[in-house]
Amino acid sequence: MTKTVQPYGSWPSVVSAELITKAAPSLNFVQSQGDNLYWVEGRPWDAGRSVIICRDGAGHIRDLLPAPYSHHSKVHEYGGMAYAADDTHLYFVNAADQCIYQLNLQGTGKPKAITSPGLRFADLAIDAAHQQLIAVGEKHHPDREPENFIAAIGISSGEVGLLVSGADFYAYPRISPDGQQLCWVQWQHPNMPWDCTQLWHGNLTPQGLADPELVAGGDNNQAIFQPAWSPDNQLYYVTDKDNWWNIHRADGTAVLSKAAEFATPLWQFGMSTYDFIDAQTIGCLWTDQGQWHSGFIDIASGKLTQAQSQYSSLEAACCHQGRLYLVAGAPALANQIVGIGIDGQVKSIYAPSSLDLNHQDIAQPESLFFPSGNGDQVHAFFYPPTNARYQGPEGQLPPVIALCHGGPTGATTSGLNLKIQYWTNRGFAVVDINYRGSTGFGRDYRQALADSWGIKDVEDTQYAIGYLAKQHKIDPQRCLIRGGSAGGYTVLSALTFTDTFKAGASLYGIGDLETLASDTHKFESRYLDSLIGPYPERRDIYLQRSPIHHAEGLNCPVIFLQGLEDKVVPPNQAEMMVKLLQDKGIKVEHVTFADEGHGFRKAHNIICAMEAELAFYQDVFNLRAQA
Repeated sequence: MTKTVQPYGSWPSVVSAELITKAAPSLNFVQSQGDNLYWVEGRPWDAGRSVIICRDGAGHIRDLLPAPYSHHSKVHEYGGMAYAADDTHLYFVNAADQCIYQLNLQGTGKPKAITSPGLRFADLAIDAAHQQLIAVGEKHHPDREPENFIAAIGISSGEVGLLVSGADFYAYPRISPDGQQLCWVQWQHPNMPWDCTQLWHGNLTPQGLADPELVAGGDNNQAIFQPAWSPDNQLYYVTDKDNWWNIHRADGTAVLSKAAEFATPLWQFGMSTYDFIDAQTIGCLWTDQGQWHSGFIDIASGKLTQAQSQYSSLEAACCHQGRLYLVAGAPALANQIVGIGIDGQVKSIYAPSSLDLNHQDIAQPESLFFPSGNGDQVHAFFYPPTNARYQGPEGQLPPVIALCHGGPTGATTSGLNLKIQYWTNRGFAVVDINYRGSTGFGRDYRQALADSWGIKDVEDTQYAIGYLAKQHKIDPQRCLIRGGSAGGYTVLSALTFTDTFKAGASLYGIGDLETLASDTHKFESRYLDSLIGPYPERRDIYLQRSPIHHAEGLNCPVIFLQGLEDKVVPPNQAEMMVKLLQDKGIKVEHVTFADEGHGFRKAHNIICAMEAELAFYQDVFNLRAQA
């Protein structure tokens, strides 16, 4: 097939903004109980509802939550896993009122609330012996920061009692298989959960928790992730005390030592990278050099056997009836629920997306390392412009969009991301950067951004552009940069303090670090202590690195996209930057969504945001906007 020649960035595309909302619902939080397997599906087309789905022993799949109920916790604002099931009932946190509801799995009735409004809950576990739920709780106060604790909630009474309190944050309350012990993770300001955490356990009694004991952590050089009980009541956890997040036993010995990461940053409750097939075998996920893998560990020998599959984006590990189940995707495959047997057999059991896309329309990522400041090696995925019907003019190089992920302690993967394909299919190149500070390359790499946010991340975006330009893969005169949340700060910093980029998009991004330090939510209120410095002691650095205070350097077009209900990055951040550009007479667009928080979940808003951003870029580079 002969391709039509048309300028890069103006190609008609089969990847519409509407397709993004319909074709790839989010999947997460896989759980096993008895014969049933559960997971959560986020549906932008259904007012952003998150629905809990059940697959029974016969393979039948059904939705459990009738409209308007939606699974969503607001603890830490980011929430996460907020449901649990036993043989007869499902318990979940409802988005609208943050109450815990009970649903009879064997009936047809509606869910009924067992707690009253006023408290928030996440990370639910069922304590059958004492007929209670155990969960992370959060109580908000009008005159001080929220209080976090581990709660015991009577299933019949709805009464909320304190099991554990005193720390700033909690996660992973997990009950041992014999029902007699509870473990959990806790940490204190100013640490984030990937900096320094502690693992504790105690005995569950009718009177509460007895004999709490520190198991690991608390020495400022390790972050504990995902404690879990084996079927024979042994406690395991993940620690990065030797630079890499590896699985360990309760006595501190490693199940295996590998220069790879068996964990991810704990941005949401319930994140899982391993589970137990049986008392002798662990099913697990790990990332190595930017690529995710799955496999099995023989606990006695420490031998790791990698499963061979086409999937490269993996999360939400759960073992169920002798198989490892997970959310899996690939460069040309949307996320689905996949089961992997010890024998290596791989089977997809739930694929909600029916992408009717030509493989020639899907840009394949190139995993690359490039030298950055101080000669440090930085990772990125590069996506070339890709379209089955169009190509760019001979001798012309494509414009490039540099993507800055959030966190900044996050990471990008090679799984199918239609929001990337939206650009590449129109003739833009994309470089998705795991800048220094990202997760997946060891503790040292993750902490390389300490005291250097706004410097090293910006430097890495510049070096990425320079590296690709030297390889003649992009047009260095037509560089764009986009990012959300913390990635939005990198965007605004790169536009203000460098001249590498010609325009950018800030999605709920940060322009004023000082305002953020005093106005954000509890979970991240001390995050900047490590990334910038303690506030107000180092107020000078906050002013120095805030784009809002360096208007003289910001001289190119920017589009701001912002939810007005955002509690993480308040809307005034975008408003201040918009006014700054308006006062200077520089092209700026400000698109707001009254019904969105931190990130956009509703289909109409996602479509509006993507189309507005595309039109903005095409206008900046005088490209012919076509369908």
